Amino acid sequence: MNIQWFPGHMAKTRRLISENLKLVDVVIELLDARIPLSSRNPEIDRLVGSKPRIIALNKSDLSDPEKNRLWARYFEKRNIEVIYTNALTGMGMDQMKNKLKEMTRSKTESAAAKGRIGRSIKTMVVGIPNVGKSAFINKIAGRASARTGDRPGVTRSKQWVRINPEIQLLDTPGILWPRFEDPETGLNLAFTGAIKDEIMDTVELASKLMEKLAVMYPDKLAERYRLGRVEGRPGYRLLEEAGRNRGCLVSGGEVDLNRIASIVLDEFRGGRIGKITLEDPPNEYYMEEHHEKADD
Repeated sequence: MNIQWFPGHMAKTRRLISENLKLVDVVIELLDARIPLSSRNPEIDRLVGSKPRIIALNKSDLSDPEKNRLWARYFEKRNIEVIYTNALTGMGMDQMKNKLKEMTRSKTESAAAKGRIGRSIKTMVVGIPNVGKSAFINKIAGRASARTGDRPGVTRSKQWVRINPEIQLLDTPGILWPRFEDPETGLNLAFTGAIKDEIMDTVELASKLMEKLAVMYPDKLAERYRLGRVEGRPGYRLLEEAGRNRGCLVSGGEVDLNRIASIVLDEFRGGRIGKITLEDPPNEYYMEEHHEKADD
């Protein structure tokens, strides 16, 4: 699947982030814990540059706990501050507030020395569409301050939110990048809902997802849809069998592929197939780990 999507408001969002970056002390980059690399927008890397940054791996309640540990180690080895968050339960929110204070302590103390008591920490939240930014902001603020939705593209303009007397936070619209160099990135974003289903062939997308799960999580896939052997089978056939098992049939006994495709995508995104991470840390991570163990 050749997935490209860059609506006009994305270019506006790039300008908004660039223009407001000078107002903030720390950038919070929200990633999807199920796809930590695919949800890292290279546009944001370029825009943020050397500005202090915290990565929040959100939706960590839906990701594989074992792979969470691998990804935490991967980022730590690159001196990147990482906090696992769950915008629904509030996991990681207190840790995030403490980390913001820690990273801006010198600025706060310097301002106090000049008589500016109570200087607010200003931070900006950036990320791709549907990564949970608005839910994250509402949870960390403890009230419904930002609009939320389960579809990408809900937030369309910037808004400042006061988290507490010490921290102000700038919400920004989600931003994708003009072109996905790696087709796998586009697929991962589509699987998790960062790209609107309305522009996708959902049957093909669900088939691709089932093929991927058949390799990475065969037991979970087989159990959820009462499938036989899943390894090596075309995703389309797996989808068809799942549809038959779920009773997604139309007249004549044919499988309603559109219906079962929607079910599979919804159940994956809601964590009902299981806790799943679609990406492993890059190969160089495993090489580094091997060398370190050898040195020990």
